[in-house]
Amino acid sequence: MAGIAQIAEQLGAAVSGCDDGAYPPMSTRLANAGIQVKKGYDPRHLDSDIDLIVIGNVLSRGNPLIEAILERGFAYTSGPQWLHDHVLTRRKVIAVAGTHGKTTTASMIAWILVKANMDPGYLIGGQPGNFSQTARLGSSEWFVIEADEYDSAFFDKRSKFVHYHPHVAVLNNLEFDHGDIFDSVADIKKQFHHLLRIVPPNGMVIANQDDRNIRDVLDMGCWSAVELTSLRLQKSDWNANSLTDDHSRFDICHAGLKTGHADWQCIGAHNLANALASIAASHATGVPVDDACAALEEFIPARRRLECIMQTGKLRLYEDFAHHPTAIRATLAALRSKYPKSRMIAIVDPSSNTMSCGMHGEALGRSLQDADQAIFYLPRKLGWNPEAIGAKIPVLTCRTRERILESLQLNMGNNNVIICMGNRSFDGVPAWLGQQLKISN
Repeated sequence: MAGIAQIAEQLGAAVSGCDDGAYPPMSTRLANAGIQVKKGYDPRHLDSDIDLIVIGNVLSRGNPLIEAILERGFAYTSGPQWLHDHVLTRRKVIAVAGTHGKTTTASMIAWILVKANMDPGYLIGGQPGNFSQTARLGSSEWFVIEADEYDSAFFDKRSKFVHYHPHVAVLNNLEFDHGDIFDSVADIKKQFHHLLRIVPPNGMVIANQDDRNIRDVLDMGCWSAVELTSLRLQKSDWNANSLTDDHSRFDICHAGLKTGHADWQCIGAHNLANALASIAASHATGVPVDDACAALEEFIPARRRLECIMQTGKLRLYEDFAHHPTAIRATLAALRSKYPKSRMIAIVDPSSNTMSCGMHGEALGRSLQDADQAIFYLPRKLGWNPEAIGAKIPVLTCRTRERILESLQLNMGNNNVIICMGNRSFDGVPAWLGQQLKISN
């Protein structure tokens, strides 16, 4: 929604909004764009001069602002529908879908196109490391968008991405998530297939062949050209071969031939898969593989995507957006490959809708296997006990940030990597920990 607000402002609209809990980096970007964010959902925020209200999917019937909008007859729409009507109908859209890696892959594609002097538009859910803005209109025919399968609004329960009408659809991966709106992985596959149904015959689908669920979606029917990516199967259209344990150097093969090489700042097999998809997608726009690889050597990950926020001596503190067992496992594996002899402490904020409901069960315990200790931040009550998830490492729960700091200081060794993982504000704990640990070390 912050990105949509920025694009509306770039189109010349007078934009303001309201939110119950705006926090950095998005709140900072909105302030820098001159967009006022009012606190809470008070009907008094409504002004008679409003032409259109764009409603995010966090709001539902019973919310006082929503009730006032309906009662007073304001014109309203969803964010995805507004994008379609005012921006995307005039563009060739590259839509990046998947349970994991949407922000990173969309950021990579946008950066590759920028380096190729194509001036793309883009809308990215996080704060891209290479850009000062999270969203931009651009001047070319191409528009890169992070394409979420979550529903669009309380009055439109279709997945957001069906509004985007992509020319190039990137399918990174598919797992069960968003348990508050989907009953099963089969429900999510159906939504992904709805996306395939609207890719034009002259468009392209970039699909991860290593993902069984993505292959199932393709088997449901596809009417566009398909190019498959893989880190394992050499017969795919696109392959990436890692040259280091932490995946920081790699070769790219297209149609069985080596076509590119990169040494870059990112680590982890999951980021290598994201890079491969971004190279394939940018190639569909005409960018040579060598140029895409050169751009990725200058790629800076988005904020809160395996971001190192403090380093002093042999102590390193990272923050990551991981909030699903697969993402947590991938993040820890990436750090373990980079710091094989370090003591690693995982701090998890289980505040996503699916995780807070306890739907991930023992998969969450298994995802922590590369850490030496796990700390769950629980300022709010859960209906399940993190210490009973079957993890094979010590698990501690902490109600306050001060208790986390105390636990870290009691268990600190000579060579530590601390990683904070969660998809919401984390109550500012990672940044606060960075300040406190820097002082004490």
